[in-house]
Amino acid sequence: MNTTAFIKSSLEASKSATLGLIVDLKDNPLAQPTANGGNHAHWILGHLVVSESGIIHNIVLGNDSSPHSKWEPLFGHTTQPLTDDSTYPPFDELLNAWEEVRAFTLATLDTLTDDDLDKKAPGCPEGWESFFGTIGQCYATQIFHPTMHYGQLADIRKSLSRELLMA
Repeated sequence: MNTTAFIKSSLEASKSATLGLIVDLKDNPLAQPTANGGNHAHWILGHLVVSESGIIHNIVLGNDSSPHSKWEPLFGHTTQPLTDDSTYPPFDELLNAWEEVRAFTLATLDTLTDDDLDKKAPGCPEGWESFFGTIGQCYATQIFHPTMHYGQLADIRKSLSRELLMA
């Protein structure tokens, strides 16, 4: 297995696991993991869409904006989850958007060689080099980012007294 094949497999595994919990929370998308709040499934889903789209379009490809930048004020990395569902795009629209974003991420990966992964990411923001300095680092971040939020989703499920999906 070459590096790009490994990345593709890892991207799909992390998305599949995280998406399973997101879809399970579709009936209660604003439930938060603690009595003090926290990221809910609706915000996490939108955040994953905005983040991945921005990383691939803006940082990896060096474009000016991603097609999902319109949602940045709701789901960007400095935003906080809101508890009014009407402020967000519909849940199913975000599910479809993540499918589209991931398809673009994988199509972009298919154009890369292992050597390309060591190239500097043209749109890396200053101060973010440890995450986005190279194209390979951008893809590595896309592998672990959904799984970071997986933990939050698992806590939400626990707060709702839901049965374990995996033992």
